[in-house]
Amino acid sequence: MLNRRVLLGTLALALAVAAAPACKSPAAQEEAATAAPLPTAAVVIDTGQRQLTFRVEIARSEAEREQGLMYRQKLDADAGMLFLFERSFPQTFWMKNTLIPLDMIFIAPDHGIVGIVANAEPLTTTTRGVRTPSQFVLEIGGGLSAKLGLRPGQTVALRGVPTPPP
Repeated sequence: MLNRRVLLGTLALALAVAAAPACKSPAAQEEAATAAPLPTAAVVIDTGQRQLTFRVEIARSEAEREQGLMYRQKLDADAGMLFLFERSFPQTFWMKNTLIPLDMIFIAPDHGIVGIVANAEPLTTTTRGVRTPSQFVLEIGGGLSAKLGLRPGQTVALRGVPTPPP
């Protein structure tokens, strides 16, 4: 039984590391800085007392998800990035080349918030995520989730968001 637990734990760790977005080389950083802007949309979170709208860039492809919000010097309070995935599973992220703290809001296929990682420390390779499967992840400025009263169970509307890739 213990060997089975160790094996399962090792497998879970390997999957989490493999799923984490990778860092970019300096050449890739330059290329990303000159790349065409990502599509944008709106994410509206219903807190029960009010609706909060975030202008978001869409990270839909593997390359876009790998780049994420790395190398950004700032992020407006009403802005963020929405990561779209083909299917729902426990998503993990790291912050190796991310210069600002972020809150990561994990969203299920039914558009309910299933978990939040608050104030993810920048410039680290520590993987972060929640155990509950999610198909979308919204990144916003660090500390905003607590300040705005965001929590699991709240619902999210995705306006102008393309369907995830097949």
